[in-house]
Amino acid sequence: MNDDGLAKAAELLAGASALLVCAGAGMGVDSGLPDFRGDEGFWRAYPPYARLGLSFAEIADPRHFAEDPELAWGFYGHRLDLYRRTEPHAGFGLLLRHGSRLPGGAAVFTSNVDGQFQRAGFELVAEAHGSIHHLQCTVPCGPDIWPADDVVLHVDESTMKARPPLPSCPNCGGPARPNILMFGDFDWISHRTDAQMRALDEWRRANRDAVVVEVGAGRAVPTVRRYAELASAATGALIRINPREPEVRHNRGISLPHAALPALTALLGS
Repeated sequence: MNDDGLAKAAELLAGASALLVCAGAGMGVDSGLPDFRGDEGFWRAYPPYARLGLSFAEIADPRHFAEDPELAWGFYGHRLDLYRRTEPHAGFGLLLRHGSRLPGGAAVFTSNVDGQFQRAGFELVAEAHGSIHHLQCTVPCGPDIWPADDVVLHVDESTMKARPPLPSCPNCGGPARPNILMFGDFDWISHRTDAQMRALDEWRRANRDAVVVEVGAGRAVPTVRRYAELASAATGALIRINPREPEVRHNRGISLPHAALPALTALLGS
């Protein structure tokens, strides 16, 4: 892989004192996870929703847990099973190994809800949109968040509907849902993510010159791109890895138009 940017990025990483990884859905593609880029990509991953005329934004709407919980849990139950079975690709390990060698270590900010960074061994992870591996009450009846470890769902993949029994709230007995920030969501319980963000903010204050590696974060939901740009604003130490939208505004950073695993292997594989 011949690229001027790769040489500059490798040099930046070699001189880093700390590493901040900012990751979007593209980070998981090399692990075999779907990248829900637009409705066509979503429908390729989940053909039944194309037949129903439902987009990703429509199915990822919390109202379905009240109106059609079997449909809602069909989607999220399928994803929960998929994420449990998925092994993080080697790029996760390369980032972890590099970060562990640095005085300030490594931290992660991600919009992904799949838990792949924790599975790969990262300890300081801020999940901006929550986690599919945790549940909350749909109502909600209270502030509780609990692990989804015992949840096993059987999904009819022709209809993408889950068969009862569905997860329920241990407090009120009503329906439960993933502790994920969905579209148009006013009932998401955020205190787990809030605590993660406080820990990340504290780490950033102690590592203001951290090199930021942004991987697989697009413009459609720009949460990760904005965070990476803000985190690197003072130093310009931003490496953006994205095969489709790699541009860095005002030349404040390095643009790498590659997929996650090939780029990380080229940068950190030796």
